[in-house]
Amino acid sequence: MRGIQCTIMLVIATLLLLNALRVEAKPPPNIVFILADDFGWNDVGYHGSEIKTPNLDSLSAKGVRLENYYVQPLCTPSRNQLMTGRYQNQFACQVHTGMQHQIIWPCQPYCVPLGEKMLPQLMRDAGYATHMVGKWHLGMYKKDCLPTRRGFDSYFGYLTGSEQYYTHQRCHFITPLNLTRCALDLREGEEVASGYSGIYSTELFAQRAASIIQQHKVNKPLFLYVALQAVHSPLEVPQRYISPYGFIKDKQRRVYAGMVSAMDEAVGNISRALQDVGLWNNTVLIFSTDNGGQTLEGGNNWPLRGRKWSLWEGGVRGVGFVTGPLVEQPGNTNGELIHISDWLPTLVNLAGGSTNGTKQLDGFNVWDTISKGKASPRLELLHNIDPLYNDIAPCTADNTGSEQKILNSLRRVSLGPHQDLHPSFNVSIHAAIRYGNWKLLTGYPGCPLWFPPPGVVQEGAPSTPAPLKQVMLFNINRDPEERHELSAQHPNVVNLLLKRLEHYQKEALPITFPPDDPGCDPERTGAWGPWD
Repeated sequence: MRGIQCTIMLVIATLLLLNALRVEAKPPPNIVFILADDFGWNDVGYHGSEIKTPNLDSLSAKGVRLENYYVQPLCTPSRNQLMTGRYQNQFACQVHTGMQHQIIWPCQPYCVPLGEKMLPQLMRDAGYATHMVGKWHLGMYKKDCLPTRRGFDSYFGYLTGSEQYYTHQRCHFITPLNLTRCALDLREGEEVASGYSGIYSTELFAQRAASIIQQHKVNKPLFLYVALQAVHSPLEVPQRYISPYGFIKDKQRRVYAGMVSAMDEAVGNISRALQDVGLWNNTVLIFSTDNGGQTLEGGNNWPLRGRKWSLWEGGVRGVGFVTGPLVEQPGNTNGELIHISDWLPTLVNLAGGSTNGTKQLDGFNVWDTISKGKASPRLELLHNIDPLYNDIAPCTADNTGSEQKILNSLRRVSLGPHQDLHPSFNVSIHAAIRYGNWKLLTGYPGCPLWFPPPGVVQEGAPSTPAPLKQVMLFNINRDPEERHELSAQHPNVVNLLLKRLEHYQKEALPITFPPDDPGCDPERTGAWGPWD
C-alpha cells in the first residue's frame, strides 16, 4: 500500500512540475519596430515641443523613454547599423561595411554587403514571421540586395531615400546621362506596385502595417519593421493635419508639424491594431528616429546643437522609446548609453535566437538596461570617422555666418595647447567618439549652430559659436548643448579618445561610394529598381 501511495505522490508531483514548466514557458514576444525619418529632438511633445504627439507621449509614458540614445547623422548609416548591429566605418554599418560616407543614392551600384547577416534573417532563424513596410534605402542595384532577399517574408514600400508622398515618385539627376529622371518607387515584394497614387504614404504604410497585424497567424511570433517616410521632406500632408497649427507663423514648420501629427496618428493606429487582435499583451514596440531633424525642412533639435548630417548632438541624439506590457519597469526615463546598433543583439536575444552567424558585432544586448533599469553594458560609442565628409547643405540661421566663414574659422585655429596630441590620428578628419560622459570631435563636425524653433529667441547663450577647433571635447552629461569646450583642461582625456579613434580607423574598411551607373535609368520600366 505504501508503495502505491508513493507512486501516486510521484505522479502528482511530476504533473505539478510539468504544469509549472508549462506556465513558465512563455511564447516569444512579438516585436514591432517603428522607425521615423528625420524626426528631431524638439519635435516630440514630451520634449516640450509645440507640436502635439499624444500617441507618442502616451505610449512612451507607459514604457521607457530613452534619453541617452544615439543614432547616426544620416539615413543609410542608421538603417545599416540597425540591420547589422555593426558600426558604419567597418564596425557596423559604416566602418565595418565601408558605408561611413553619406547615403546610397538611387544610381549607385552598391548595397549593404551581402555577407552581412541582417536582423530579419536572424529573426526568421528564431522562428519569426518577418515583414517590412516603408523605406529600405540600403541598396537595390540588384535583386539580391532587396528586402525579400535579406530576410523579410514580405515587403511593401520604396527602395530609395525619399520621394513624393502622394505620387510615390522619385526624381534623381543621373550624372553620366546628364539628365533628371522621375519614376515610380513603390514595391509589393519585388514587383512594382502601381495603383496607389493619391494615397498619402504615412497613411498608406500605417494601413499596410495594420493589415499585416490583422492577418498574422499566431502559430509564429511576429517581427514587423515599419520604416515610415514621415517626416522626411518633401513637406506634404493633408490640410486637416495642418489646420491646428495656425499659430505657427513659419510655413515650413507649420506644414512639418502637420506631418508629425499624421505620423503620430499612424503610430497610434498601429498600436491599436495590436490591441484589437489580441497581440498587444505579448508585444514589445520600439519607436526610434533615424537621425536628427533637418532644420532646413522644418525639423528642430532645440536646445541641442546642430542638425541632420552633423556629429553634434542635434544630429546624433535620437528620440526613442520602448513600450508594451513586457517592459518590467514601465513609466521610467532611461539615461543609460544606448545606440542603434544595440537593437540587433537585443531583439534577437529577446526572441530566443542566436547571433552566432553574424560577423563581429558592435551592438550590445541592452534589454535588461531598458526593461529592468540596469546599467548599460556600453561605455563607448563611435559616432563616425569619415575622411571624405562634405555637408552639402548651407549652414545659415537668422543671417549668421555662412558655411565658408565657418570653415575658414576652423582652418585658422591651430592645435594651440594640444601640440602634444597623439600624432597618429589625423585631427583634420571629420570624426567623433563618446566615452562615458566625454565626447571628442575632430575636423569639421558639420553645421555648428543652435537652431531655436521659429519665433523663439534663445536667452542666456550666443547663437553664433566661437571659432571651431580641430579637436573639441565636451562633457555631454553636464553640457548636452555642447556650449563649453574643455579640451585644454583635460589633455589626458583628449589623448585617450584620439587613441581610440586611431584604433577604429585601423580596423575600418575603405569607404565605398561608387559613381552613378547609367544602367539605373528607369525610363524603360517606369520604376526605380534593380538593373544589374
